[in-house]
Amino acid sequence: MLAALALATALLTPSPAFAIQTAPSSYQPKFPGDPARSDSEAAALAYMRVVIRAQRQFNKQYNHFATSLTELVHSGSFTKRMVNPDRGDYTVSFEGKKDSFILTMTPKQLDAAHRSFYAEDDGKIHADEEKPADAKSPVIK
Repeated sequence: MLAALALATALLTPSPAFAIQTAPSSYQPKFPGDPARSDSEAAALAYMRVVIRAQRQFNKQYNHFATSLTELVHSGSFTKRMVNPDRGDYTVSFEGKKDSFILTMTPKQLDAAHRSFYAEDDGKIHADEEKPADAKSPVIK
């Protein structure tokens, strides 16, 4: 009888191999105060920060902003590979003038975890989850 009870207990206790699989955990922030809601957003925001820093460095060096992403190559940590506007779940749009620039990241699927982003030469990044972000969209922290 004791052997039967031990067998029943072993059969009813789930082993790790048969544990119920749960959905992937929610987004884990990459740094304190990270405003991203998903890994895709984190990558898009990181790209934007690199472009903004490269533009600031370019402007400091040449006394004007780059007018194309190609012109930014080797400025700061902006690489030739980053000129490609296809950034995974996002598409880059860049409009540069010597005295200003506009950078947008548009998600291929707009939703709460894939907001659109907008920045210009002031370096503030704006986000919108309902439409393409613009200067009137809320600034992210």
